[in-house]
Amino acid sequence: MITIYNNRKKVIFITLGLLCLLPIINPPLALILGFSAASLGIAPSANTLSPWVKNLLGSSIVGLGFGIQLNTAITASVENFPLIVGSILFTLLLGYFLTKSLKLNTKTGYLISAGTAICGGSAIAAITPAINANSHESGIALATIFILNAIALFLFPTIGHLLSMSQHEFGIWSAIAIHDTSSVIGAASAYGNEALLTATTIKLARALWIIPIAFISAMLFKGDSKRIQFPYFIALYCIAIATAHWLPEGQALYQLIFDGAKRLLVVCLFLIGAGITIEKMKQAGMKPLILGVGLWFSIGTTSLIYILNFN
Repeated sequence: MITIYNNRKKVIFITLGLLCLLPIINPPLALILGFSAASLGIAPSANTLSPWVKNLLGSSIVGLGFGIQLNTAITASVENFPLIVGSILFTLLLGYFLTKSLKLNTKTGYLISAGTAICGGSAIAAITPAINANSHESGIALATIFILNAIALFLFPTIGHLLSMSQHEFGIWSAIAIHDTSSVIGAASAYGNEALLTATTIKLARALWIIPIAFISAMLFKGDSKRIQFPYFIALYCIAIATAHWLPEGQALYQLIFDGAKRLLVVCLFLIGAGITIEKMKQAGMKPLILGVGLWFSIGTTSLIYILNFN
């Protein structure tokens, strides 16, 4: 009877994972499904999930590289270099000090900081294996970012209209201050077509910074070992970007790979969610959310002041 029950749990868990390949399941919902599976006791152990999460995350990030338009990203990065680089460095440094002040788990704090600084869930997914973070640390970071993303979809357009921001100004602000690309697109499209175009272009430029940040992260978190854990998937990510740029005739194939990678990333989020339990959430407490809100408020207000006065 015990064997039959365990087999049933496996079937249910695998079915939920496969459902995450469907377009109807978005990233936050996948995380919730995984968390629900863990809470109901049908998820495998964290030790069983961890290798799967690590390998699938790396694979999905490589696939996402095929969707980066290199020329557009470089142009946007050059035009907005001070704001992009300044906001990334400011967020990471502030995140470091706030993590220390809150006495929060170092890797969890770093992942939340990186997610806020660059591009939300994608940055967390890329940096998790680079710093050898476990599924609990990345899960808490992702949950924090997704909560703030959901709020941003409604809050940012409202603030933009209250301040009478132009389409261009709002596009820049949303790309800098909102975490995930999907939420940036959602908020900017609600504001207008010009805002959407501006926001998408700048967010694309920020995504390129995953590459150097992942390398730096691997060096910072090498621990007692003298060897740096080289994030090989980042090298493959660069190759994917270069391939899509230099061999444009394969665009149809690249789009398929990119779309598949996005769905694979959703499955990864389901597995990460499955490593989070209510007990672990209680242990983490309010500190991750306090860090996330503090960083979000800081980068949101400072970038807004810069855009309204100097852009």
